Amino acid sequence: MFETLSSQIGFGIAVLVVAFAFLKGDEPERIGAGAYMLALFASILMQEKTALTGTQWSLLAIDCVMLTVYAGLAWKSRRTWPVWVCAMQALIVMSHLLTIVDIRPPLAAFYAVINLASYGVLVAIAVGTFWAWQERRAAGLE
Repeated sequence: MFETLSSQIGFGIAVLVVAFAFLKGDEPERIGAGAYMLALFASILMQEKTALTGTQWSLLAIDCVMLTVYAGLAWKSRRTWPVWVCAMQALIVMSHLLTIVDIRPPLAAFYAVINLASYGVLVAIAVGTFWAWQERRAAGLE
């Protein structure tokens, strides 16, 4: 995964957002960011680099677990960012389902959807963390 500059930059952005969530976020932000990082490392370990077609079942399973985690956060949290994260994660799972149905999307389009939705997840976590931090500062708790 780390063989290109863009993947290294993306990983750096993920680490910064997760660190920001752990330092300044509340419990939902920490759970969401921690789950994101665990899924990122699990995806790196489980992905089949030689498979250019077909469904990568292990990545689909990881993304389904992440969708469940984010849906639980959206259900139990009073914040709005988990709903956006859940929507982005549902987009990722649906792109995997396209390969199961054998619609055969172009590989570049498949990876573009997954990468852009992953950045959407990071943006939503970062924005949610920022607003949680600002709410605590306005309440005088920080």
